[in-house]
Amino acid sequence: MSEAGTSRRWAGKGVVGEGGGWGKMAVMTSDADTVALLERALDQTAGLIAAIEPGQAGLATPCAGWDVRTLVGHLIGQDLRNFLVSARGEAADWQAPADEIGDDWAAAFGDRAEPVRAAWRAADVDRLVIGPGGEAPLRFRADQQITELAAHDWDLAKATGQVSAELDPALAEHALRWSRGMLRPEFRGPGKAFGVEVPVPDDAPVYDRLAGWFGRDPGWTPTR
Repeated sequence: MSEAGTSRRWAGKGVVGEGGGWGKMAVMTSDADTVALLERALDQTAGLIAAIEPGQAGLATPCAGWDVRTLVGHLIGQDLRNFLVSARGEAADWQAPADEIGDDWAAAFGDRAEPVRAAWRAADVDRLVIGPGGEAPLRFRADQQITELAAHDWDLAKATGQVSAELDPALAEHALRWSRGMLRPEFRGPGKAFGVEVPVPDDAPVYDRLAGWFGRDPGWTPTR
């Protein structure tokens, strides 16, 4: 779901970034709610990564061209690095390649998520910060991070056979509600930051609706 300028990072794979592709509407939550949701998203991703079996690293994911190893490397070595920079109100370099994460993915995620948690707990999420899209409250970045994690959690669950129905629906609801108010149509399509939306019934599970919104096929299955 997400990022070539999501950004501008890698078309059709990621979900968030701090630049083009997003509008200015915001989903307003309390400071505590925003940070609590982000921590729940970090917990969920940590659990999914911890449950990956050694033989699953090379499995395909719904992110075209990415296997499980690459996706986990993105989450740990790029997302968490940049989440920390963003939580401090600074400008993250999304063009920089992912950092090395070693072989113990669960430990690497936990170690790198803790400073992100601490930064957000200490943050004033209503503070205005400058990004490529202009000035916006810091909470905008927290919403982006929740969205990125929720979307990639679905990717990991699908790729590794973990039951997507057990994913936290509140995270996907928040991500879908926020991104529907933010994602601009002109940033969808071939070579763009996001894929074309895949139609999904309104009564479909929320993670399927989130996947479809970001151009994923909710019926995706790994090739054998």
